[in-house]
Amino acid sequence: MILSLIALTGCSAMPGAADAGAGRIDLVMLQPPRSGLNPLSDDAFKLSRWSTAETLVNLDAAGDPQPALATGWSQSDRLTWTFTIRRDVRFHDGTPLTAERAARSLRAAAAAAPKPRILDGVELTVTAEDDKVLVATATPDPLVPHRLSSPQLAILAEKAYQGRTVNPVGTGTGAFVLTKVDGTSGATLERNERYWGPRAKAAGIEVRFVPDGTARAAALRTGEADIVEAIPVSQAALLDSRTISEVPMPRTNTLYLNTARGAFKDPGLRAAARAAIDSKALVTGVYEGRADVAAGLLGPALPWSARRPARPATVEPGPANGTKITLATFTDRAELPEVAAVLRQQLERAGFEVELVVREYAHIEADALEGAFDAFILSRATVLDSGDPVAYMVSDFSCEGSFNIAQLCDERVDAALEEAARTPAGEKRRRAILAAEAAILNTGAAIPMLHERVLQGDAKGVTGSVKDPRERLLITTDTHAR
Repeated sequence: MILSLIALTGCSAMPGAADAGAGRIDLVMLQPPRSGLNPLSDDAFKLSRWSTAETLVNLDAAGDPQPALATGWSQSDRLTWTFTIRRDVRFHDGTPLTAERAARSLRAAAAAAPKPRILDGVELTVTAEDDKVLVATATPDPLVPHRLSSPQLAILAEKAYQGRTVNPVGTGTGAFVLTKVDGTSGATLERNERYWGPRAKAAGIEVRFVPDGTARAAALRTGEADIVEAIPVSQAALLDSRTISEVPMPRTNTLYLNTARGAFKDPGLRAAARAAIDSKALVTGVYEGRADVAAGLLGPALPWSARRPARPATVEPGPANGTKITLATFTDRAELPEVAAVLRQQLERAGFEVELVVREYAHIEADALEGAFDAFILSRATVLDSGDPVAYMVSDFSCEGSFNIAQLCDERVDAALEEAARTPAGEKRRRAILAAEAAILNTGAAIPMLHERVLQGDAKGVTGSVKDPRERLLITTDTHAR
């Protein structure tokens, strides 16, 4: 079954609409919806950050699973996990949450094409028995609870699933009800007066999507916004320092090299590109010191990643000799075009002839995934989905990965990823993850350059917004603006 999202329109007023204009939060976000707020796409993270769509499981600050719409779980056997569904929860359309409705949401995600990243390489069978949801995998999977915390596996009401469509408007369970989506311009949410948890302090949320970083910063400076995500580094110094929060995050700025065709099919030229890049210059210049030089794909937001073993160079750099390459990135993250300009200079000094391609993300993603460019600069969250890096590594670097911009297919990488995936959570799994990271980097397919930090703007009257390194939470029941 192919699930996609048709155009969304406003729905009838939901509980809390009478509070419109009183205690509302004006929120400015970076990227507009990529798939019309399709909850099975990356747009699910917007729904999660607005506290409108919820999952069976949440993750705590340490990345360990905690109850959400499921009150608890256990492993029935090596392949099956049993989740107990929370009582007295209602969807925004008034229908009660049941185990069967939760199972239907998970089955829809598992059957989607393309399926959510968190399910790459995972076969799920989902059934319901009384108040229990049974999730079985084809092979033992120690991370099933972590997977079910992914915002792409949010539980929605039955009416969200109509034929080939999935519509999140008025179909979640969260503290705020999504009532209207205005294309790629904005969205409106109202407080859910029937929420199963604490009543939200804010009456509602008005969302605007503003890709231009200078305009986002201006909205905070002029008082037009209460909360602004992704303040550009170049704008941070122009704002009141008391309104800026900075937190290391599991997001890596990486150069992906096309290993399937073109110049970087040659491992020697991949090594030449790696030798040409000066990451420190990017951190001090483009990011004004508000980032960390990358030693690997994983950074300081995962402190255990610093225990990676030494990794000697496996391939000697070859001569560029005027080799022509296309270097691409997108405008939605304000720093990336400047990163691309600096990389162009560094690569040209190493002997490459570089054509630069810069577009909005919505207009470049498809080409990047099809391998249209020799090199692509991507700001990538490394534990966005499950709180565990394996899902990101499988998605980006396995032969069957759905986000494999590097077009990489390497038996040693796949074997290392499979070993990491089947290792139980804990120190042994962390060692397996670092071994997989080493296998990936040894191919030269990815050159990690720097680890970004969260720069979030909160107006002085804002209380309770979340600075979440995983970018899952932003506005909760405690968030309000005075």
